[in-house]
This record gives sequence, C-alpha cells and structure tokens, in this order.
Amino acid sequence: MKGYHIAVVGATGAVGAELLGVIERRNFSVASLRAIGSARSSGKSVRFHNDSILLEELTDRSFDKIDVAFFSAGGEISRKYVPIACQADAIAIDNSSVFRMEPHVPLVIPEINAEDVRGHRGLIANPNCTAAIALMAIYPLHRVFSVRRVFGASYQAVSGSGARAINELRQQVEDASQNREMRSQIYPHPIAFNVLPHVDSFLENGYTKEEMKFQNEGRKIMHLPEFRASLTCVRVPVYRAHSVAVSAEFERPVPVEQAREVLAKAPGIELVDEPQSNRYPMPLSVAEKDNCQVGRVRVDCAFENGLSFWVSGDQLLKGAALNAVQIAELL
Repeated sequence: MKGYHIAVVGATGAVGAELLGVIERRNFSVASLRAIGSARSSGKSVRFHNDSILLEELTDRSFDKIDVAFFSAGGEISRKYVPIACQADAIAIDNSSVFRMEPHVPLVIPEINAEDVRGHRGLIANPNCTAAIALMAIYPLHRVFSVRRVFGASYQAVSGSGARAINELRQQVEDASQNREMRSQIYPHPIAFNVLPHVDSFLENGYTKEEMKFQNEGRKIMHLPEFRASLTCVRVPVYRAHSVAVSAEFERPVPVEQAREVLAKAPGIELVDEPQSNRYPMPLSVAEKDNCQVGRVRVDCAFENGLSFWVSGDQLLKGAALNAVQIAELL
C-alpha cells in the first residue's frame, strides 16, 4: 500500500490538532508528515504516532514533493498558499470558505456526493461545519422524499472559532464564578452564560455569512439549485459540537416511521430518538465522536409535508477534520 506525503497547514490550531489525530486513528497511509505553522509557531512541535514532529514555517517551498496538503489556517492563508500547493502538484483539501463556491472546485461530504471528487483540479473544498452536520440528516431524507426548503436555528459551539475561543469561554466561566468582570476578545459580548445570535459577519440582507452558507453550500453539495434555507445561527457556551434544530418541507408526505428507518440506515449518522427515556442528541454525547446523531423526529405541524428533527455533531470532526480526511481517503 502506497504511503502518501502529507502536509498539514495550521497544525497547532484546533482543527489542525484534530486532523493529526484523525489521520493517525484511521491509519491513513502516511510516508511522511510535514506540520506547518505560522512564524510565531516555529520551534514548537506536534505529536504524531508517538513521534515529535518539529513545526515548519509556511513558505512557498512548503509543498515540494507533497501529495496531499490539508489547509486549516484561515481564509487569508488559503487564498495565498492553496494555488502554490496546486502548482507543486499537491492536492489541496481546504477547510476555509474561500474556494467553496467556485464552480470548478468540488465541495464534498463523502456520504453525500463522493462522486464529485472525480472532477477535482487539484483542490477540494471542505464544507461549512453547520451545513455538514445538518446535511448528514437532511440528505438521506431528501433522497426518499425530495426536500424543498428548510427553516432552522443552529446552536454552535465555541470550537468553531478556534482554540482561543475555547480558552475565552473557560476564562469567563472562571471569572464569573469569582465575581470578576468577564472580558471578551473573540466575540463582541461574553459567551459564558449567554447566547449570541451572531455567527460570522452580517450581510446587507440582514443574514450573516454563516447563515447564507447553509443555503448556498446545501445547493451545491446536494446538486439542488432550487433548495431554500432560512437559518438563524447562534453561538452557545458549549466547548465542542454543534446542534441544529431543523424544520424541513418535502415534495412528498413524510411518514415519521419511514423517516426514522431512513435515518437509522444512513451512513455517518445515528438515530437517538427516545424522548420518553430522555434520549436525544446532545453536544456532550457527540463530542469527540465521528458520527452525528439525529433525534426528536416528528411531523412538523406548520408544514404540509413537513418533518422536524434535531441534529448534533462534533464540529471539529465531521464539521472539519474527519470530513477532510474522508475526502483524502476517497482520493
């Protein structure tokens, strides 16, 4: 079995650290691994298969003799260095939003549109974390009942803003318990003991970028140009794992028992739906787990052919690192 020469850009960040863990855990065939960080990270090291790998500074030569380059260092870095990686004949798998909506760039969730990988020209985009987690439940239902539109609200963990946001929540919880003033740097307001209806920047139409990603990326991933989605994205004081409350309208009537059967068989998602026994998906149950969970499945009382359900998934795994490694496995 061939070993691949791998580069991870942003290896010390929240997603980069998960990437290293997922590559190791899934026994992805690695001949060599290059951990790449910013200038301020140089001299640090990361753990991989019990080895300590010294971090290299990102340069134009970082991708020489690399087969697959994972990018998780933000949009600016991706915009500049993904083309350089592609010129060096590496295949780039990019976690930022920069290239997702480019027509020639496949945007892939392997359980949904694995075939799209075939059309890549050296770059494959990893989808938005909230969209990825919700579509894991929406798509299997769509295949049977044909989804038309979705209304929803997301409950997004601070891990979506990286390691510094996780530390900020920790610090604010500690400050509040000591009656000290809570300081905010990552978010415009304290996130501890609070919820912020504000994820990403606001657009002219009153939605945020994050909210519009759900509709735009959903259309591309499901090959469904007519798909419509209205989401309110909310940041909640949870360390990791996002949840989404979904109300979906379909072309055909959706019997609840049939919907449950479809979800129970779908890859990458588990049906956890016994509300009488207090069993339903929660961030604490899916944190550090590969599979997403879906529950609270019921007929939507406001739609003609409607179904309501609740999905939770680990934002750093299916929402980012795991999905990226699954794409590499497809390649």
